[in-house]
Amino acid sequence: MKRDFLAVSDFSYKEVKEVFKLTGDMKKGKIKPQPLKNKAAVCIFHKPSLRTRISFEVGIQQLGGRSLYITGNEFKLGKKDDPEKREWYYDGAEVLSRMIDLIVIRTFEHSGVEELAKFARVPVINALTNLYHPCQILGDLFTIFEKKKKIENVSIAYLGDGNNVCNSFLDAASLIPLDLRIGTSPETLPDKDVLERAKKSNLSKINLTYDPVEAVRNTDVVYTDVWASMGQESQYEKKANLLRKFQVNSELLRYAKKDSLVMHCLPAHRGEEITDETMDGKNSVVFDQAENRLHIQKGIIVELLKKSKG
Repeated sequence: MKRDFLAVSDFSYKEVKEVFKLTGDMKKGKIKPQPLKNKAAVCIFHKPSLRTRISFEVGIQQLGGRSLYITGNEFKLGKKDDPEKREWYYDGAEVLSRMIDLIVIRTFEHSGVEELAKFARVPVINALTNLYHPCQILGDLFTIFEKKKKIENVSIAYLGDGNNVCNSFLDAASLIPLDLRIGTSPETLPDKDVLERAKKSNLSKINLTYDPVEAVRNTDVVYTDVWASMGQESQYEKKANLLRKFQVNSELLRYAKKDSLVMHCLPAHRGEEITDETMDGKNSVVFDQAENRLHIQKGIIVELLKKSKG
């Protein structure tokens, strides 16, 4: 039965550990699996990207496959009654399933990825939607695991907009026991349903606060992201005014642990959500986590293809 990775919670915690082991072994050169040898993967990107596109295309090649890149203008799918669609999800998924061995999609609406995965007969990986950014968060958790040698009950302060990155942290917290603190404003909260599911799982400590100091106090990780995501530029001024006090700077870091990790998923607006001094400081692992996107996505692909065979 084929498997998809549309959200962190599509894996069990056991599978996350398996992916971490695979990722670490591949990164160290202990193993060099070629599950995509003589196979092809398609990367469908309705939203442009630097890290996501490069990391997936390089990773697919390193796993023995060939990567094909398609933009939203070339592949505009929709539901049957969507007047803007170029092709129904079922039709597009059926064609791809006959020619392609893996689908990677980066788009806007999460429901569209779910529709594509429902009809596709090959694994589908969510490379970002407005709701979730699962590859980013799994890569970030792997980075934390590398640096802290553990992941369970690590305290993570996420500061800023309650966006897809924040939602994916909450989704992960329903699967992995974490101490997750979200520092944001009442007007920029994460998705209500995602937050409720994470709380109802009773697995992690989840604290939502409007005070940045309370969020970062004695934490292992301080994480931030841009105040307005791609496609939300018109909301920038409003969100910047709401979130300015959550800027990650040296003053705020005084309240976190001395060996806390500073993280940002990039691209960063230096001087806004994070200062140069902090992003380039000794606690920063920003570029380590960017590199780990390549490694974790290879682990995800290997795991999906292995489980889809079984």
